[in-house]
Amino acid sequence: MSKLLYIESSPRKNRSKSIEVANAFLAAYSAAHPSDQVETLDLWKQALPEFDNYTIDAKYQVMHGQSFDELQQAAWDAVVAVCDHFKSADKYLISLPMWNFGIPYKLKHYLDIIAQPGQTFSFSPDTGYKGLVTGKPIAVIYARGGAYGSGGANAMDFQKSYLEKLLEFIGFTEINSILIEPTMAAPDAVAKTTKEATKLAEKIAASL
Repeated sequence: MSKLLYIESSPRKNRSKSIEVANAFLAAYSAAHPSDQVETLDLWKQALPEFDNYTIDAKYQVMHGQSFDELQQAAWDAVVAVCDHFKSADKYLISLPMWNFGIPYKLKHYLDIIAQPGQTFSFSPDTGYKGLVTGKPIAVIYARGGAYGSGGANAMDFQKSYLEKLLEFIGFTEINSILIEPTMAAPDAVAKTTKEATKLAEKIAASL
């Protein structure tokens, strides 16, 4: 039995296109993998540790191979707990809207917690950085009000480009992308692109 971790980052819930397509993905996934466990992590309900001065100091202690003081230890333990939970999954699904050409701050907070030395990446002077979350597939559902998939607008896409680079950095090589755009078009056009994204999501879910 495998575990799929679904990370949800839109606060719009039943008005969210990313969540709508993600729900179709999850239904198709459960139909194709009935014995697998599916866990939803709603970042708008999840309390995450602050990345404060104790956490930053603890991170540098790790990078320099030094020990923690009591406050640094407590801060790092909280980070490791989030990282361990993330790494406990075998497969992943992330759904997110585009905010100001980038990603929601709730998702950025989560990524800042899990992208840690010794947890999801390592560094060696000889080989450089190495991702530690390997051999696991991930699907990502992107919703954006405009059309950023091609042409000049592509340069303004710091949503998909950032998230994919971060995922690659921590070790992911099988990244399946599903785009819903433009969600601010006429209703008929939005319905069409949502239907196309849903079909692709269902196909990826069945084979993930």
